[in-house]
Amino acid sequence: MSQEDTLVEDNAMVNNDKFVEVNYDDAIPNNVDLSSDRQLLRALESWHPNYIDWWKDMGPDGFQNADVYLRTAVGVDPAGWAKFGYVKMPNYRWGILLAPKVEGRTIPCGRHKGEPVWQEVPGEYRSLLRRLIVVQGDTEPASVEQQRFLGKTAPSLYDMRNLFQVNVEEGRHLWAMVYLLVKHFGKDGREEAQALLERRSGQQDNPRILGAFNELTPDWLSFFMFTYFTDRDGKMQLAALAESGFDPLSRSCRFMLTEEAHHLFVGETGVGRTIEATCNAMVKAGITDANDVEAIRKLGVVDLPLLQRKANFHMSVTRDLFGSEISSNGAESFSSGLKGRFNEAKLTDDHQLQDTNYTVTRVVDGKLVDEDAPALRAINCRLLDDYMADCQGGIDRWNKTIEKAGINFKITQPHKGFNRRIGEFAGHRISPTGAILSEADWAAQNGNWLPNASDMEFINSLMKPCHEAGQYASWIAPPRMGINQQPVDYEYVKID
Repeated sequence: MSQEDTLVEDNAMVNNDKFVEVNYDDAIPNNVDLSSDRQLLRALESWHPNYIDWWKDMGPDGFQNADVYLRTAVGVDPAGWAKFGYVKMPNYRWGILLAPKVEGRTIPCGRHKGEPVWQEVPGEYRSLLRRLIVVQGDTEPASVEQQRFLGKTAPSLYDMRNLFQVNVEEGRHLWAMVYLLVKHFGKDGREEAQALLERRSGQQDNPRILGAFNELTPDWLSFFMFTYFTDRDGKMQLAALAESGFDPLSRSCRFMLTEEAHHLFVGETGVGRTIEATCNAMVKAGITDANDVEAIRKLGVVDLPLLQRKANFHMSVTRDLFGSEISSNGAESFSSGLKGRFNEAKLTDDHQLQDTNYTVTRVVDGKLVDEDAPALRAINCRLLDDYMADCQGGIDRWNKTIEKAGINFKITQPHKGFNRRIGEFAGHRISPTGAILSEADWAAQNGNWLPNASDMEFINSLMKPCHEAGQYASWIAPPRMGINQQPVDYEYVKID
């Protein structure tokens, strides 16, 4: 079993119910019987051309006519849900796919725990539910926009193909949220669906909703960090929404998690292969000191301290996506039954959290203090803690590569308060080891912890395209195996 297969198993949320075939005869592939709802079908068909216009304007720049070896979902059975083949990305069959309905499913948490799940929007939660769907939906096109120029500097055709696979699946995840908006929220939903195509990542006047999705993704190291750390936030949020008492949202997110596993695989193995190339080059050159940065960079690879600084940045920015540790909105999303916790079904409490506490770290009188807070209001804090624990597995595997090479260096996670702009640590300067700093101390030292202009200039100097089949840039090792049993030197993208 490949590493990607393992990751798919780890992250997919599936069951053994009867699977519904996807109808590929329709203009919009689906397993929700779109043809039986003519009004909904017309609304989505009118949105479709606007989506294609957005894709051509803001999708992968310069590669719209390339034939790309992509997987396309053709069902929701985990035993064989996708097919592979060459396709031009504007012709990709984006569709609407929901995991099978679980008969008798009940709301797993909150004040409605044990009641039958909702198939229609509960009126008292209409506004909150719409907001949850819009925010999730907004992240999907945002990441495509952030990554649109990366194909031009791809370190291999294998990596270029993986980038484009992530991009088209983020597009399909946008379709999943738009379907929910248009089907269940009437005129408001149609307007929200159009707004999802009008916002732009990083645009001053009409930016994406969440801050991390307005950051630049200027290079491939940033892309790999994004897909490991930031897409992992997506995994956590989707897993929480998969517990929703609103069943169409739950079913949408359950299948999205199946696709999301590949995105995490791309990030973990991308960083891992970067580390492997660095370690191999150091061993070959007889360099044992990871801090001999000048000598290491002359080898055309990324030094490990720089990888740590990049990881610090992406981890801290992603942690802000979880919102304030203490949140009335988070509490209401849980209490209403619209959003659960990560692995809600495996937790052993009462799933209502009326009389329980959770430990929250905050800054009190210039010191970091752990305090008990009502667990209901600390939902975001718990999800962030679960996220940090989930991140560690890949980091441990990266460190094994470094250790096997005999190099004395470890990638670590910084303190959860490091470089934070939202929540309990906003407005405070905290070092990666958890020391509270003055503004002057932070200014003097943050260049040791976050990428500086010189770092980014060096990374950009490595971003030379490597677009011949079987060739890989100096700074990244080839993968151990190809995609869908194809060879590593397969022509994954046919460029005109």
